[in-house]
Amino acid sequence: MPAGHASIAQRKTPIHDVVGIGFGPANLALAIAVQEHNERSAPEQRLRSAFLERQPGFGWHRGMLIEGATMQVSFLKDLVTMRDPGSRYTFLRYLHERERLIDFINQKSFFPTRVEFHDYLAWCAASFSEQVSYGCEALSVRPVEQDGGATHLDVALRTAGSASGETEASLRTRNVVLSTGLRPRLPEGVSLGEHVWHNRDLLFRTQELKERPHRRFTVVGAGQSAAETADYLYRTFPDAEVCAVFTRYGYSPADDSPFANRIFDPSAVDDFYEAPEAVKRALLGYHGNTNYSVVDGELIEQLYRTVYQEKVAGTERLRILRTTALTGVEEIPNGSRAIVTSLTTGERFPLDSDAVVLATGYRPHDPRELLGPLVDRCLTDGQGRLRIDRDHRLLTDERITAGVYLQGAVTEHTHGITSSLLSTLAVRSGEIRDALVSRTPAGPPVEARAEAAELLDDQALAPSGAEAAGVAPGR
Repeated sequence: MPAGHASIAQRKTPIHDVVGIGFGPANLALAIAVQEHNERSAPEQRLRSAFLERQPGFGWHRGMLIEGATMQVSFLKDLVTMRDPGSRYTFLRYLHERERLIDFINQKSFFPTRVEFHDYLAWCAASFSEQVSYGCEALSVRPVEQDGGATHLDVALRTAGSASGETEASLRTRNVVLSTGLRPRLPEGVSLGEHVWHNRDLLFRTQELKERPHRRFTVVGAGQSAAETADYLYRTFPDAEVCAVFTRYGYSPADDSPFANRIFDPSAVDDFYEAPEAVKRALLGYHGNTNYSVVDGELIEQLYRTVYQEKVAGTERLRILRTTALTGVEEIPNGSRAIVTSLTTGERFPLDSDAVVLATGYRPHDPRELLGPLVDRCLTDGQGRLRIDRDHRLLTDERITAGVYLQGAVTEHTHGITSSLLSTLAVRSGEIRDALVSRTPAGPPVEARAEAAELLDDQALAPSGAEAAGVAPGR
């Protein structure tokens, strides 16, 4: 055993009330909700929480923080306002502390830039640095079995930065909240590489691009990120051609009309959850154009003006390849060759590019990848999907009383289109917090127990191997 480490049996390891896996906006909103509960509650009613984040620091879509790009959601749908407008974590409070409140008001806009909203999120996250272990990857969540049931869970984790490089350990908790975000969706048969990127890494990869012999970029996709990527590359590389490839006839505008926006109301989650399966499918179909494969109307008009002005000038640097599909990608010297096929004529032609950028969306992480033996105790519906309670708790057999809560797109089939969006984060975090409070037995004051952050910072964790209960191989 490495010097300075003790086994779980050799030290008093605190049991957490909740461990959050992932620390993006969703679990950040939960951290705020828990803190605000603790501040107004008696000591024995407070929740002990800890959060694990794989990134080395707080970050939210950093690769797409394009200068000037704005949010598609009102600043009033921040992490707290719709639950508690008096919270000190509102976007308006952030503006006040940054001495920009009057300047923001004078803009006459509800939509901050993405850069500014990211700064707001980081400003909130800074208040929870002692509860969050960055550079820490959750490996598995396992039930602590006792008489066929489980009231607690062990979260196996791997943390970097120790003297030995990496340490495997585990935290014991009554509940976990999984908010592990999204993973890139790639076209079939296409892999990422030096000259094949997903748009999530756009700003990082363009900065690393040293040679551009082909003077061309190919952007695949028809949604907001695709349009923003094409616009960014067009403006950033004035000597390069930008080819926008998508199967539609043109970019489709997002429906952000007032009545359609009611699909993002907190009450719409109740309606969706209680609806029959056929109605759920219909609602997702009707209102997919509020979020999926659609583009802000102003950006569509800007791109169209660019194409038209180039036509007037007799140039064509921004090429819109409509009704066209990416059918292959080949590696070539200092670049990639995109093979595209016209859906109307069947013609195939190559686009030799400095980079092929795949703005092809995301898919949710499957929580079952983390749940180990718990998978067999989870309830599913007739389509094999996880059953999730209205309070976002994963339904398991009755012997599992420890709670697993899910945030993100993985709950879209039960909670609707807002599951992966910011719109209802403030309300959802309050719902999960209230569920945690109602299910957590009162105990000794939190102050009388060791803080989770102190446990991790001092590396007073259960070591890997036989002495560390619950540690499992990486995913």
